[in-house]
This record gives sequence, structure tokens and C-alpha cells, in this order.
Amino acid sequence: MARITFGIDHFLQTAQDKSKRWGLVTNDAVFTRDFVPVRQALLDHGFRVVRLFSPEHGLQVIGADGALMAHQTDALTGLPVFSLYGANLRPPAEVLQDLDGILFDLPDVGVRFYTYIWTLSYVMEACHAARVPLIVLDRPNPLSGNLALAEGPLLDETQAASFIGRWRIPARHSLTIGELALFWQRERFDEGLDLKVYKAQNWNRQQFFKDLGLPFVPSSPAISSMETLLTYPALCFLEGLNVSEGRGTAFPFRVCGAPWMDGLVLAKVFNHSGLAGVKARPFSFIPSEGFYKNQSCQGIMLHVLDAPVFRPVYVGLFLVGLLKKLYPEQLQWANYPTHVNKTGARHFDLLTGTPRVREALEVDVNQFLGQIRDLTGVEDWRTRVEAFLLY
Repeated sequence: MARITFGIDHFLQTAQDKSKRWGLVTNDAVFTRDFVPVRQALLDHGFRVVRLFSPEHGLQVIGADGALMAHQTDALTGLPVFSLYGANLRPPAEVLQDLDGILFDLPDVGVRFYTYIWTLSYVMEACHAARVPLIVLDRPNPLSGNLALAEGPLLDETQAASFIGRWRIPARHSLTIGELALFWQRERFDEGLDLKVYKAQNWNRQQFFKDLGLPFVPSSPAISSMETLLTYPALCFLEGLNVSEGRGTAFPFRVCGAPWMDGLVLAKVFNHSGLAGVKARPFSFIPSEGFYKNQSCQGIMLHVLDAPVFRPVYVGLFLVGLLKKLYPEQLQWANYPTHVNKTGARHFDLLTGTPRVREALEVDVNQFLGQIRDLTGVEDWRTRVEAFLLY
């Protein structure tokens, strides 16, 4: 297999003008193909990076989920770091005015409710307003770029826009971050934004992260393994319920549990439901944070057996329906407070991108279980994005 390289590698090899003053949106989860931190590689190649910008979880990727991140100074380079998950989500004009351009290199996990792509959306808005060029250094989508695997619901901007989903894209979008940028350039800015994307090389759209021959680096504290990349789109919906999604264990977003569950029963019913590419096993755990902190929980752990046929969003919503059916008295909607949603209200709706899912669950759970394929439809998504595909 040809060696995978990233947008940063292409930029370092081909960009000629080293006199420009750059801002860089980045964190410690991104490296060159030779495993050099992106900001260090740029400086080593003579590029004038003068300011860093960091997303949720901070430059060091250690901030708790939803926790405000302060400005800081980078220990590696000595550069100032402006937080885009603090008082500002969008870089102010005065922080851009001395720059000749912004470089953007962050990882993505291929899911709408992962916030790094929305940091990109705010950076695009700021660059457009300030007339500052933006360069996106692209990376493979770890869930593959197979558009046949995209899953809705599509975001309803009138009822569920937030920092975990601002614009109308599916829950699983099957694009790279560079492709999303090109799509948004046309859809949101009518091409009035000076944008360039440096492609990754030798990646094809069918490849998942496990196919790339690359070391795994957590993109945020709870995306802790290659297995988590696959199950995160399924179990993140549990944040909007009074259920532990495994935070505070060694297996965040791979397990589901509560003191009132019976893991043996749940695993049996789950496995008899005919869900493709995944199995569950009974699992007991005691989370050190979140719901049921320091309490013994019973539940299940998910194991993805066949990633190309596994539909995580479908499975996640099916599991929510199953819990509602098995535990109608115990299961409740829950708030999930964060820096960008202080009360944490309506978190389940914001994750799904529409109130329709919750409303269908509340009306008739049995009917809901039969409706999930309709709820996770992506309408004309492929047609909307086809012109912006880079791979």
C-alpha cells in the first residue's frame, strides 16, 4: 500500500513563500507523516508561524469535555495560544489583523457532533469577514469517506443549531475536513472566502483508520482507541440520557450502563435484534465521573466486528429505543452542561440535530424502533457534496 501522507506534508513540500505571517489552528493530536508535531514542522521548515489557536480540549488535548479553555503559551514553541473554546468561539478581527493567513490542521472523527469542525466553521466566518486567506491541511476521515455509509438525521438549523451542529449536515457525514470546508465555502460564503485545501495523499474513500497503517493518537480525551472511533457515533447519544456512556472508565463511548440495568438481559436482546456488524457483551463498571460516579453499573460493551457494514448512528438510536422499551420508568432525558450550553438543556435534541427523534420515542417506542431507517436518512447529501470530493 502506498504511504499515506497528510495535507501538512504536501504543504511543507510545495509551499514556497516563507515570508508570510501565519496563524495556526492546531492541537497536540496532529503530526506530520514522520510524527513531528505540525507546529514544530512548520517552524523547522522556515515558515513564520506567529500565533496558535486551539479548539475544545485545548492545545494539549487534555481539557475535560465541555470545559472552558484559557489562552496560554505553548511550551514547545513559545508561541501565544488563543483559545477558541473560551470567551471567543470565533477569532476576533483584531487577532487576525497582523496575519497574512490562517493554517487549519485539526483531526476529525467524521461525526457532526464532534466540535472541531464547528471551530472550522467559525474560523471560516472570521477569515471571510477579515479578508484573511485560509488554508486547510487535510487528513483522512477515520470512518472512511464512503458516502453510502453517511447517516442522518440531517440537522434542523431552525430547532437544533448549536456548537455540536451549526449547519445542515448528517450525523455521519463521510467527508474529510477539507471537503467540508470546500462545501461550506460554496454553500455559506458563495465562494467569497479565499480558501485552499492541501490534500492528503494515497488515501481512498473506502479506508477506515485501521486500514492506514498509522499509529493511533487520541483526538480528544475520550476518543481513546481505534475501537472508540467506531462506537463513538453510536454511544454519544447517551450523553442526553441518565445513562453512563463510559466516561470515567478505560472504555469511554464503548460501554453503556446504569445501576438499574441488567447487562445479561440487555446484551441478549441487543444481540437478537439482527444489527449488522456489531455484538454486545454484558459488562460491569464503576465510573469515576459523570452519571453514577463511583456507583456499580451493569450494562454492555459494544464490539464492532465489521466496520463497513456497521451503522453506528442507527445502532445508537436503536439502543436508546431498546433502553426505553426495557426500562420505561428508569430511563430519563438528562441535561449535559458545557461551556457553550450552560444549562445543558435539550442535549439529546442537539445531538440528533432535530426534536423529531425524541418526539417519536415519546409517542410510541415500538413504532420508533421501526422508524429509525427513515429518521437516519440523508436525502440528497451525496448530490449536494459530489462537486467537492477530493478523493
